[in-house]
Amino acid sequence: MKRMLITTLAAGTLVLSAGAIAQDKTAGLPETSLQVVGGLSNLTAYQNFEQPFWTKTVPELSDGQVTATIKGFNEMGLKGPEILRLIGQGVIPIGTATMAYFASDNPMNEGIDLAGIAPSAKVAREITDAFEPVFEKYYASHNIKVLGFSPYPAQVLFCNADISGLADVKGKKVRTSSRTTAEFVQALGGNSVTLPFGEVVPALQNGVVDCAITGSMSGYSAKWYEVSTHLLELPINWNQQVHAANRAYWEKLDPKVQDFLQKNLDDMTARMWDAAAAETQQGYDCNTGAPACDQPVKGKMKLVKPSDADRELLKKVTSETVVPKWAARCSAECVKDWNDTVGKILGITASK
Repeated sequence: MKRMLITTLAAGTLVLSAGAIAQDKTAGLPETSLQVVGGLSNLTAYQNFEQPFWTKTVPELSDGQVTATIKGFNEMGLKGPEILRLIGQGVIPIGTATMAYFASDNPMNEGIDLAGIAPSAKVAREITDAFEPVFEKYYASHNIKVLGFSPYPAQVLFCNADISGLADVKGKKVRTSSRTTAEFVQALGGNSVTLPFGEVVPALQNGVVDCAITGSMSGYSAKWYEVSTHLLELPINWNQQVHAANRAYWEKLDPKVQDFLQKNLDDMTARMWDAAAAETQQGYDCNTGAPACDQPVKGKMKLVKPSDADRELLKKVTSETVVPKWAARCSAECVKDWNDTVGKILGITASK
């Protein structure tokens, strides 16, 4: 099935490259048909932004000259970690991929989303913007054109246990979804457990894990509030996504279409950053049943407000454990690039 999918995509790419981009001299933009592989189709980033952007905004703003089809990678039988490789190979013309998926390919990929380095959406965006030129240079050599970055809502700690702060992670079994969050939990004295998202609810319910990390709204949508009692209001990371195109494919697009797409992608990703901050708060509100929640079902979790001690512990674990462990597995050039950009914003210096 997967082989058939890739063959179909590859064939579609060839068709698009060879003949789907036809000049219409009567319009400002040439007639262009695009094929896009988006992020996870069951999440709001895809439903509220990616899908309407490609299927409605792009055609409307181009007077119908530029059109696109899009499916989430999960709808196409893909797992996620292969997305950038398929973009580089030209199998996927334009796609979205979560950077954490590629940490094992190159530790540089997790440099903007190390656990604990961005306690707010504002900081997460600043460090992402600062490091973007590094990604652009690196991926250009892999036949990938970086088009922008966007986040999910904050990844936070849900616990089916009585916690009063970050220090209470000690001794707890915590579901993590990336190497850096696993190292973060271990540095706090917790035990990292790897579980697919779909298995977390029974794991929390049956005590396989005491806590789990996911987006505040993702947890709400999956009804984690039914099997969790405490929610820590402290972002651990943001799971940034990269929006990218096969470089050879992109360069064959008419320059007017390139400019049109890039301008509007910049607008879309800016709105996604704003939405991530708002949805993070919505997740806190709806999981805990706050009056501000606008969803029909409200959870009854206890919202644990972070103290100054929690913020200090977060900073200590990040600077003394998370960043050094990451730097040890990244190249000297990678560490220098990080220090010159992200490190300057955070006031942290990584060393080999």
